[in-house]
Amino acid sequence: MARPTSPARTAVGPDDYRATLDGLFRRRRFGLRPGLEVIRGLLVALDHPEKRFPAIHVTGSKGKGSVAAMAQSILTAHGLRTALYTSPHLVSYRERMQIDGRRIGPGDVVAGIARIDRIARELEEAGTIPHAPTFFEVTTALALAWFARSRVDAAVVEVGVGGRLDATNVLNAKVGVLTTVELEHTEILGDTLGAIAREKAGILHRGMTGLLGELPTEARAVAESEARDRGVPLWHLGSEVVVDGRELSADGQRFSVRVPGRTFERLELPLHGRFQPGNAALAVGAVVRFLGATGRAIDDGRVRAGLAGVRWPARLERVGRRPELVYDVAHTPESARLVAQSLGEMFPLADPAASAVVYGSLRGKHVDRIFDALAPLARTVVLVPIRSERGLPVAELRSFAVGRFPRVVVARSAAEGVRLARAATSADGFTLVVGSDYLVGELLREAHGGSDEPDLSDPGVGGRPPGPDPPTEPEGRR
Repeated sequence: MARPTSPARTAVGPDDYRATLDGLFRRRRFGLRPGLEVIRGLLVALDHPEKRFPAIHVTGSKGKGSVAAMAQSILTAHGLRTALYTSPHLVSYRERMQIDGRRIGPGDVVAGIARIDRIARELEEAGTIPHAPTFFEVTTALALAWFARSRVDAAVVEVGVGGRLDATNVLNAKVGVLTTVELEHTEILGDTLGAIAREKAGILHRGMTGLLGELPTEARAVAESEARDRGVPLWHLGSEVVVDGRELSADGQRFSVRVPGRTFERLELPLHGRFQPGNAALAVGAVVRFLGATGRAIDDGRVRAGLAGVRWPARLERVGRRPELVYDVAHTPESARLVAQSLGEMFPLADPAASAVVYGSLRGKHVDRIFDALAPLARTVVLVPIRSERGLPVAELRSFAVGRFPRVVVARSAAEGVRLARAATSADGFTLVVGSDYLVGELLREAHGGSDEPDLSDPGVGGRPPGPDPPTEPEGRR
């Protein structure tokens, strides 16, 4: 039988595409507004695209993007037409929704958003929805409708923020994955690990199976309680799902993954980082449970091929050699700590005096603790501005850097910052570019000759609660 194909693409000019995104990105003023009323209204009007394919749903404070990308790659290797929905993007808005590695076309974006805008206006005028949809609600509806029209066999969907009230929590999900829990977005999710775990565990529903990563004790107890209340059987990383025999290589790492009744030997992953084998194990476990729930068999060779072929940019990505240049989007203290540990593995002989860190950040980050984690790596830090209204001025960054790094350099742009850092890096060291999706995205855009898209990494996600607007533009996932 011939494979289903996507609907014919609509040809649009770059001006139409840019105008559509300009209008969409203006919705960022809505900020983070959790809730399902608006997305459900849109999906009813779109004839319930979310019900027309089974899914793996992934949430967590870290690792959710990596787990989603790996699971999608493994499912595609099994011959399934598999969609992937992630956020934020680094260069192109179209990165957020893909099928078997192919991004949505500009014509589909223009036509899809025009249809959703028209539906939203009608629903708002009729009082069916309480307000216009946010950026993330429009984007989620666009992705789910495109997946359904393209007749995908499966989708792997990453949560925006939290889980229970995230706009993605409408899926026909067979498996839910909760990777990690940290104190994040506390103004939205709660100010304790238990409260945040409860929100994230909200993606678990009766009839699903679930996987938990390595969670703090308080968070694990809450997630397990939520799963029991809904009859969701769990596998745990480190218990039912185990990583064995990890070995490093120049191009990544290899390891084995054990799940109940099965072992996948010497899997190769072209991603660096001590945290990635655990993410891979969660992805493998999720695919095992998904294929079982949909009546399909898992194949060792296809698991191996899927992991070997995964691509996930700006996660300890080596983008230059002699001296080494590494990009990463770590923007929390824990992420920075893991990056520092992983770089110690990648470059065990690196000399901090010969290395440099390029750093730029949005406001609201724990820069002092991030610098505490990064300072042992390098004697030189180059501070750069972020092209966003929420960028933290380099003067404020400098106040955190002084006393932690012996040499503090201020650059006028990200590109200049990389040039200065590379000049300060010798063959015995490395340059690390880290701190924000915005920073890496700006460098990637310039490396590819610019972009015809709005220069903004993440215009915000979520639905809308009552009361004043909370902060906008969360970023980042490993």
